[in-house]
Amino acid sequence: MRDAADLLRGQLRRAVLRRRAPLWLATLLPLLACALWLPAARPYTLAAPLLWAAWLLWNLARWRRRVGAQWTAWLDAAVPALEDSSALLAGAAESPIARLQLERLRVRLASALGPDDYRAIARVRAPVASVEALLPLLLALAVAGAAWGWQQRHQAGASGGPAAAAAARAIVDGEIYLRVAPPAYTGVAAFETAARDIEVPQYSAVRWCVKNAVGAQPVVELSDGQALPVTADCAQWRAGESIFWRARGKAGTRYNVRVRPDQAPQVNVVAPNELITVLPADAGGVQLELSARDDYAIVRASLHMTLARGSGENVRFSDREVPLPESADRKVRKWQKRWTLAVLGMEPGDELYFFVRATDNAPEHAHTTQSPTYTLRLPGPAAESLDATALPSMVKPENLRSQRQIIMDTEQLLADLQAKPNMPRATLRERSESIATDQAQLRRRYGMFLGEESSLFGDEHEHEQEHGQEAGGEHGAPKRGAEAAIIAEFGHAHDQEDNATIFDPATKALLKRALAAMWDAEKSLRAITPKSALPPEYKALAAIKELQQAERVYLHRTAFVPPALKEEKRMSGDMVGALSYKRAQGGAVDAAPAEVRELVLALAGDGTLPALWSKSAREIVAARITDQEQKLAAQRAVQDVADGCVACRAVLRAWLRGTLAEASVRLQAQPQADTPFRRAWRGKEQP
Repeated sequence: MRDAADLLRGQLRRAVLRRRAPLWLATLLPLLACALWLPAARPYTLAAPLLWAAWLLWNLARWRRRVGAQWTAWLDAAVPALEDSSALLAGAAESPIARLQLERLRVRLASALGPDDYRAIARVRAPVASVEALLPLLLALAVAGAAWGWQQRHQAGASGGPAAAAAARAIVDGEIYLRVAPPAYTGVAAFETAARDIEVPQYSAVRWCVKNAVGAQPVVELSDGQALPVTADCAQWRAGESIFWRARGKAGTRYNVRVRPDQAPQVNVVAPNELITVLPADAGGVQLELSARDDYAIVRASLHMTLARGSGENVRFSDREVPLPESADRKVRKWQKRWTLAVLGMEPGDELYFFVRATDNAPEHAHTTQSPTYTLRLPGPAAESLDATALPSMVKPENLRSQRQIIMDTEQLLADLQAKPNMPRATLRERSESIATDQAQLRRRYGMFLGEESSLFGDEHEHEQEHGQEAGGEHGAPKRGAEAAIIAEFGHAHDQEDNATIFDPATKALLKRALAAMWDAEKSLRAITPKSALPPEYKALAAIKELQQAERVYLHRTAFVPPALKEEKRMSGDMVGALSYKRAQGGAVDAAPAEVRELVLALAGDGTLPALWSKSAREIVAARITDQEQKLAAQRAVQDVADGCVACRAVLRAWLRGTLAEASVRLQAQPQADTPFRRAWRGKEQP
C-alpha cells in the first residue's frame, strides 16, 4: 500500500499548491509593476523579485514538509469513512487486525476520496484569509506604494512642484507654453510645459512663449494687472508671489502659477531635551545631539557656546563657536558628540549656555534661524552655610545659625526624644524654644530684604517698647492733634513691604515662600511639636537653594545700539547726520481710505465704476491681503468685474470690505478752543 500512500500524499500536495498559487502570483504582480513602470524607483525595486523568488522556494519546501508530516491526520479528519486508519497506508500491517483493516481501506479508497475532497482539505488546511498568507501580500503592496511615492517625488523635483507631477500636455504650434527656470541655488531643473497650473520655486524666471506663432501677437494678462506681449524673445516674469494668467480675451482659460517660498532652516536640539539641565556632581561629560534642515541647502551652521564662571559681580564669560560638519545631503546637517567637561572647560559651579544657528543658501534673501538658548549647569560643592545667596551681603552676628543647622538641631532633638521617651518636659521645652529662637532670627534676617523690621542687632522687646512709647506716651494713652504732628515729623515710619526692595517679582515670591515656611516651623517649635516643624524647615531650605541657583542669569543682548559717531564730528557742533534714532509719533491711520470707500459704494449698484478702478482695486488687494489663496480669489473677482460680470460685483465688494481695519486710537488730542461764543452758538449757554 506504499504506492497508494504516495499517490494520496501527492494528490493532497498538488491541491494545497493549487490553493496557494494565486496568492503567490498576487504577491509578485506589484513588484513586477514597480520594476517595469516606475523607472525612477527601478534601482530600488529590482531586488524585490529576487527576494520573492527566495521566499517562494522557502514556502514550497515548507508546505512540502508540512503535507508529508500531517497528510494522514488531514485525511482522517476530513473523511470519516477511513475510520482514523490512514496511518496504516504509510506503514506495514504487523498484526492480523491491522491487515484486515488495511484490506477494508483498500476497498473504500476508490469511493471515499475524490477531487472535491482534496480541494476541501486544502481549503481548510491552507486558508487564504490568514495572517500567514496575507502578510507577504501586504508587504508587497507597501513596497509598491513606497516606490510609487518615490516616483512622484522624483518627478515633482524634476519639473518644479507637485502640480507638474501630472503628465503635461504636448506643446502645440501656435499656442502659448511656459518655460520655467528656477534659481540655480535651488537645484531644481528647468522645464517646459503647455499651459496648465504649475508650482514653481520663489524667484523663478517664468517665460511665456509661442511655438511657430501664426496670426496676431498674443498677450498674456496677469492677475496683478500686467499685460505682457509674447514676442519672439517670449514674455518674462519673475515669480515673486502667486498669480494666475490667461491669454488676452474674456473667454481665455485661467491658469495658476503658485509660488513656493524659500523656507527658513529648521533647527532642532535633540539632546539635551530641556532648556535647563542640571548635571550630576560626578558627571564626566554631556551628550549633545543637534540637527539643521532646509528645503534646498544649508551653507553655514554652527554651535555657539558661552561659559559663565564666578558669582555675584565677579562673573566672567567666554564665547566659543564650533561649526557643524557637512553631510552627504546638502539639505541636512546632523551632529552628535559626547563632550567631556574638560573639553568644554566646565568646573563645579559653572554654567554653559549654547544655541545653534543655521543659514540657508539663498543668495539674495538668505534666511538665518537660531534655536532657543539651552543651559548646562554643573553644581558647585555644597556649602556648610547658606550665606552665599542672591541677596545683598550683610554682617551677621556670630550666633546666627543657617537653615541647614536649624534642620540638624531639630533632627537631633527628635532622635534624642526617640532614644529617651521620658525626657523631662522642661528640657524638651527649652531645646525646642531655643531652636525656635534661631529660626526667628534667621526669618527676620531674610524678612529685612522685603522691607520688614529687624531686631537682629538689638533686643526685640526694647524695640517694641520704643514704638509703644512713641505711640502712647508715658501712660500709653494715644496722642492727638499737635503731638501727632510731632510724631509724623520726627517719628519712625516703617517701610512698606512691597516697595522697600529692589528685587524682581520672582525673587520676592521666593523670599515670601521661604519666610512663610520659616514662620510655620517656628510656630511648631514654640508649640513643642518639633516633628511637625521639619517639613516647613525643608521647604524653607529648598526656597533658599532656589535663590542660590538664580544668582546668575544669562540674557541675549537685545538693546538698541546706535550707530557710531564719526570722530571728526565730535566736539564740532555739526549736527548733520547725527539725527535722533527715535521715531516720531505718526498720526492715526484712516481705517477706510477714500478710494476704497468710493469703490465699495460704486460696487453696491449697477452704475458706472470710477476711472482706473481696477488699478486701485488690485493695489488694495496686493497691499492688504497677505494669504496667497485669498489674494488669488480677490484678483479673480477684479478680473470678472472688468470682464463685465455684474453678479461678480458683490464678490469683489465683499473682498474690499474685508480689507478695512478697525479705526485706530488717536494718541494725541486735537486742540480746540471753547469760547463763550461757541457755547452760545451750540445753545449750551442760557441768554
